[in-house]
This record gives sequence, C-alpha cells and structure tokens, in this order.
Amino acid sequence: MSEFLIKEIVGKNIESELESIGFDSVYRQKAADKFQYRNIKIYNLTPAQANILKQTALIYGSDCAVHRDVITGKIDKSDAILCGSVSQLKKIVKKLQNQPFKLGKLGEEIESLIERKVVRATKIAGILNVTPDSFSDGGRYLKPQDAIEHFVSLIRDGADIIDIGAESTRPGALAVDSKTQIDRLKPILNFALKENLKIPISIDTRDSETADFALNNGASIINDVSGFDYDSKLADVVSKYNAGIIIQHSKGTPDIMQKDPVYNNLIDDIYFSLKKKIEFAKSKNIHNIIIDPGIGFGKTREDNFTILERFREFTSLNYPIMLGVSRKSFLGVKEEDNDTKDALTLAVSYPLIMSGVDYLRVHNVKLHKTLLSNFLSI
Repeated sequence: MSEFLIKEIVGKNIESELESIGFDSVYRQKAADKFQYRNIKIYNLTPAQANILKQTALIYGSDCAVHRDVITGKIDKSDAILCGSVSQLKKIVKKLQNQPFKLGKLGEEIESLIERKVVRATKIAGILNVTPDSFSDGGRYLKPQDAIEHFVSLIRDGADIIDIGAESTRPGALAVDSKTQIDRLKPILNFALKENLKIPISIDTRDSETADFALNNGASIINDVSGFDYDSKLADVVSKYNAGIIIQHSKGTPDIMQKDPVYNNLIDDIYFSLKKKIEFAKSKNIHNIIIDPGIGFGKTREDNFTILERFREFTSLNYPIMLGVSRKSFLGVKEEDNDTKDALTLAVSYPLIMSGVDYLRVHNVKLHKTLLSNFLSI
C-alpha cells in the first residue's frame, strides 16, 4: 500500500485548485502563472535571433528548441519551439524588450499570445441544404416550402446563423452552375426579406454570381469552402457588399479532394494557407473574417482528429474559428440514421465547446443549444 495519495490535475483552472488547498489568496493569481505551461512555435528566425531567444529562455529555467545548426551558423533560418510556464514566458518577454534584431517585437507578439483569453461563448450555425445530393439530408429540403419550414425551425431552435447551401460539396460532388444555385436560394431569401427576419444568413457557395445575388437579397456572409481558390471574383463581390467571409481550408475541389491527401506538416500547412488567404482578404478590404480548417475537405480520418485536438493553434491568426463536424463520415457512422449521427456529433462537439471554439456548424441546432444552455451554462 502506498504511503502517499497523489493524482494529476488535468483541469485548466489551477486557481481554484490552489484555493482548495488553502493557498494565500493575495498571491494566488500570480502563482497560477507558474503552474500553467505553454509551448509556442516561432517561425523563420535568424541564427542570431534563435541563439538569443534560447539563451534568454535558459536564464529563466525554461528552454527553446532550435535547429541543430543554429550554433554553427550553417543555416539562414530556423524555426523554434519556446516552452515554459506563463510566469517564465512573461520574464522572457520583458528581457527581449532590450534585445536587438527586432526581438522586442517578437516579445510583444509572445505576450499577446499568452495573455489571450479563451471566451467560451460558442455560437451555432444551423445547416440548411437545398440540394438533391448532400451527404446527410440531400433532397429533404429541395422543395421551397420544405426549405422554408426548416429555415423557420432552425431559428426557433436557437441558431445564431443559418448557413444555406445550394451546391453539395461532399466528397466526389461536382460543381453546380450559378443559375441553379440562385433558383434554389431565391424562395428562402425572398421569404426572409418578406418576413423581415433579422438572423444572419450565410450562403455556402464558391461562386461569385451566386454570392452577388445572395448578398443583394439579404444574406450577409459567404461561406467559401475553397477559400477563394475556386472563383477569383468572389473576394471582390464580398468586398463590394462589405460582407463577412468564412475562409475554409480545402485541399483540392470536392470531386478529387479525398484522393490520397498528403501534407508535409498538417497543422502548419493549414495554418500558413489560412494566413495567406486572410492577407488576401484584407488586401480586398474584407475584415469580417471567420476561419475554418476544413474538417473532411482533403483530410484523412486521422487528419480530422488531429485538427480537432489542436484547433486552438489557429487562434494566433486572431480570427474566430468555425468547425464543421456534424454527421461527417470521419465519425464512423456513415450508414447510421441521423439520430445516431447527431449523438456522435454532440460527443465530439462537447470538448470543442469546452475548449472555446467560436462557431460550430451543425444540422441539429436544438440538441447543441440544449447542451449549451442546460449543461454548460454559457
């Protein structure tokens, strides 16, 4: 029998744990920084920058991993992984203020990252597919009256946004022309305008003509699964209407995206792709941006779970994050009914909500709103 009773603390709220053992309340908040450990990846440092950063980290008892040839000067650039408690990192930031080679600016960016707060107020985007071939509910809401009734029910269930798609982007799907998309969208948008409904409407389209019609008829956001890759005119349309954009990462078009997708470094590749697309959007005077790493869009099943585990790494891009996991095949329930798919979706959604994801795009709004209101008290 062990002489001591020990356990690991897994929860992130270390302050409440300190309180539970009777730790001095005056010093509790400052002490909490010593118990919160962070790993920060920094890209493209010069050998001089990397060496100074590493030596500064060692001064305060933390560490910084760099390329092995930084010390020899045989390389031009090195990525680095800086690690330490929040308390140590704050000391490193302060020390960097007086260092050369723009390291003061690096310190400011590290400080901004470690002080960023997780705001657990997840918003729910309700999915409305007016298509004959979407993977989950294809054809169910193709008739205008059925689509309108479901639109109203999504609002009643508490959706914060309604995301309407007139073109399926499931794996293997082919493109749909703008006329067909517009014909499918017109009855719903006309209804929303006639009833003066104030809920934000997002249109899931890659097509600039469809986007132009939608934004001119009550929609306020475009959800482009291609991230501007499909239609070069789309960004100009979004800018013209001062609309919002959901920039999603996708590796290839829906018809080929699942044919052996390969990445050099999954998270880094998605990160830099989204960063480039954000910069492009800003160059077009688009600033109302949501980013989506694209679960299921050119990703293996293992890739999808890696993204879910590490999605918080995209917060340093400084834009809200949307994730779409609802009823997707990576859940392993492709042949099950929608009730089973929704149950598995909710199981995946729960840790995402607890980790502070900004938006979840789901089919079953009511189920997710019940989770948010009754169990998480958000």
